[in-house]
Amino acid sequence: MHYLLKSEPDKYSYDDLLRDGETIWDGISNAQALITLRNMKPGEQCVIYHSNVGKAAIGTAKVVSVKASPDNPKIPLVLLKVGKRLKREKPLAEIREAAVFQGSIMFRQFRLSVVPLTDEQFDWLVHG
Repeated sequence: MHYLLKSEPDKYSYDDLLRDGETIWDGISNAQALITLRNMKPGEQCVIYHSNVGKAAIGTAKVVSVKASPDNPKIPLVLLKVGKRLKREKPLAEIREAAVFQGSIMFRQFRLSVVPLTDEQFDWLVHG
């Protein structure tokens, strides 16, 4: 499975992930997004999307591990390792128009910060 992870670049940008190499993906409170995070498996690929500012898919990351928070077992701690910056950022308007995203949960529940992607959607974002 692949995922799109939304991040506000003024709080934590893809450049921050490039600098850090790895990070714990946190700050998620939506119940549906938390379930999606808990279901992630090591090795799965993610696309990092800048929300609010920029509104574009920026780069990739890989899930290293998923553990329960010691403070709250319902909160998953997802360790991500930086992947590669996309050769070309994919702006929201272009994603919205792409046939592969028609009917996507990304546009039905726009406030979700973690969105599962089909193989076709992932390939379109990364290679299209």
